[in-house]
Amino acid sequence: MNRFFNLPLQKKIVSIYMAANIIIFIVNVFLILGINSMALDMEMVYQDNRQLNELANSLTEVQDNMTSYLSSKTTDSLESYYKSAQTLQNLAEELDGPVTDQSFSRMKRNIKNMAINYLDGVSQTVEAKRGRNVEKYRTHYEDATELYEYITAYIARLNNEQFVSNSDRYTELAKAFRTFESTSIIVLTLVMIGNIVSIIIIVGMMINPLKELASSANEVAAGNFDTKLPGTPYHDEIGIVTKAFNKMVVSIKEYIIRQRESMEKERLMQEKELTMEAHLKDAQLKYLQAQINPHFLFNTLNAGAQLAMMEGADKTYEYVQTVADFFRYNVKNHETEVTVGEEVTLVDNYIRILNVRFSGDIQYEKQVDERLLSIEMPNMVLQPIVENAVNHGIREMGDQGRITLRVYREDDDACISVCDNGKGISLVDIDRILDGSWSKDEQQHDHNGIGMVNVISRLRLFTGKENAVSIRSGGIGKGCEVLIRLPLK
Repeated sequence: MNRFFNLPLQKKIVSIYMAANIIIFIVNVFLILGINSMALDMEMVYQDNRQLNELANSLTEVQDNMTSYLSSKTTDSLESYYKSAQTLQNLAEELDGPVTDQSFSRMKRNIKNMAINYLDGVSQTVEAKRGRNVEKYRTHYEDATELYEYITAYIARLNNEQFVSNSDRYTELAKAFRTFESTSIIVLTLVMIGNIVSIIIIVGMMINPLKELASSANEVAAGNFDTKLPGTPYHDEIGIVTKAFNKMVVSIKEYIIRQRESMEKERLMQEKELTMEAHLKDAQLKYLQAQINPHFLFNTLNAGAQLAMMEGADKTYEYVQTVADFFRYNVKNHETEVTVGEEVTLVDNYIRILNVRFSGDIQYEKQVDERLLSIEMPNMVLQPIVENAVNHGIREMGDQGRITLRVYREDDDACISVCDNGKGISLVDIDRILDGSWSKDEQQHDHNGIGMVNVISRLRLFTGKENAVSIRSGGIGKGCEVLIRLPLK
């Protein structure tokens, strides 16, 4: 038995399946052979009656063909007579069974002898008719007809007696067949139940180690590494997996012990690293915010002085007030975070200042979703982007230059788009700006406030996403769009 359970799972399952099917096949073969034997016996019960009926029909056919020939004397009737006579001769020969004292056997022999005598009489009648001996063929015809009637009555009596006897025999066989049928069903049911019980027991013995392994695996999965490890009674695939599982649990327990010894040191190191990273980010934000382009301050103040000389006090006041609001925003907002609404207001003031400097050449459009104005974002982000669009996009376009600012929602993001219709930017330069490879000298010569590279770095630090800023351009001469994505949550 142990030799069987040490076999591979596939061989064990195939062996059980083949054994069960072979047993059922053998039982079915014996049942089918028994049923066929009894069915053959039942079929042969009325064989004697069928034989007598065929003989009676053949006898009648000979009598009719003889009468037809005597009345018409045609070749067809004569040929029919010979064929029917030969058939009757053959059937009569089949009645020649072994000599016994049984009445049915004696009666069959009598029928055979009378049938032969009848055929002789009929033959003589036909020969006399062909020889035109009227008196002789009439005598033979009457004798043959009388013998025909006697044989017919004799066959009918024997047929009735045999039918009664065969009916009793058929009843006995039918009863025996039903008994055999019930016995066959019982035997087949017992065999199937025995197979099922055997398979359940054997498969259960095969699966029990797997159940123990599954139970231990659930305990380990729940974190209980002190659970009782399953045994390996057999050397099949389940035994191999169980041994490997036990080794794995022991290794994990040892690994956990080693990890616990070093966790406290690692935790302290991680806390120090997080503190250093937080200080580094704070320093980066403050450093990036501290960069202000002095050229813009100079140009705006110069334009204010010129306007004061050329125009009246009202416009000068409005312009100076706008400039004051613009710089007041920078002085006031030492915090790293402001609202989208505050950044949009700063852009509005910035555009007003530029339109004073450039005589209103810049066309400015806004499409703002008011519901998104309270969302927080880093300060001094939109103004540098707009400044970059003016300086590098539309400055040389005169009054044809246009800046469009859009604030809208897309999925779970608040999107801020700054779009111009200027000279555009190449894909190579876009990639250099986004990956931070734009050189410091190039940034210094941009004169665009804090600079695009610094703005992108601040937004990525603020959102924690690399795709916080994207730049789109159809190519040189086809404008440019800077798109900012701020998480709504």
